[in-house]
Amino acid sequence: MAARSIASLTLSFGLVSIPVKLYSATESSASIKFNLLAKDGSRLKQQYVSEKDQTVVQRADMVKGYEFEKDKFVLFSAEELKALEESSTHAIEIVAFIPEKAVDPIYYDKAYLLAPDKRGGKPYALLMEAMRKSGRCALAKWAWKSKQYVVQVRPVEDGLVLQQLLYADEVRSLKDLNIEPVAITPPELQLALQLIDQISEDSYDPTQYVDEEKKRILAAIDEKISGKQVVASAHNEEPSSAQVIDLMDALRASLGKKPTAAKVASAAAGTEAKERKGAKRAAKAEDAVLAPAPAKARAKK
Repeated sequence: MAARSIASLTLSFGLVSIPVKLYSATESSASIKFNLLAKDGSRLKQQYVSEKDQTVVQRADMVKGYEFEKDKFVLFSAEELKALEESSTHAIEIVAFIPEKAVDPIYYDKAYLLAPDKRGGKPYALLMEAMRKSGRCALAKWAWKSKQYVVQVRPVEDGLVLQQLLYADEVRSLKDLNIEPVAITPPELQLALQLIDQISEDSYDPTQYVDEEKKRILAAIDEKISGKQVVASAHNEEPSSAQVIDLMDALRASLGKKPTAAKVASAAAGTEAKERKGAKRAAKAEDAVLAPAPAKARAKK
């Protein structure tokens, strides 16, 4: 299915304006969702109840309020909230260009993809190539849904990414934890460096990792569909590092341990296993149609 844009915006720097379309960079549908049901399998309906008289309040009778003191609110109508949202702008105004690694990832919030809109192809490509050559990314201001954001616009292999950034007061500091400094000996550091070198990779390939917990849950759902009982699977757990008291012994033991072939092949086999699961579920669904008492397939919310 083709991606659908969220909004049409204008990315501007200096006197150059680039019409762009905004797309979500992630999908929340990747997680497994369960419906809340009664014990007889019927769906449940959510209701809001007044604390004052315990009566059910319909949506048409609801308003939103901001609590400025304990149990004291200022109320906003739907029209007033809509007016606040309408203050959003369609312009992403670049205010500075900074080194591409200047932003600590801890400030990263939600990410979006930017694609050129009509007549935006040439300036879009020009800005992307200029940032690549200079080794810099852009900082910009953007008002969206009644909130103003500082965003980073950075070039990637196939285009531009817009990354919402958190403000300083939204990020906690490690200094607040008062972590005491600990002395490290040269031999300890040398062994740690050897361990890092032993399991180092040149890049991050997200396709090499799969969600093992999700696979286990899907397998349990398949068992339910086929009418079997769900049983807890035994997990092969590595010995706890807490059992090793001496730091040097732990480092030496880690250096002697190499990734097993099974672990290396696990990620690569993830896609194939997923396809087999899909085929298995499809076959079970077809058998269920022919059976006199069909099993109820899991609902997808």
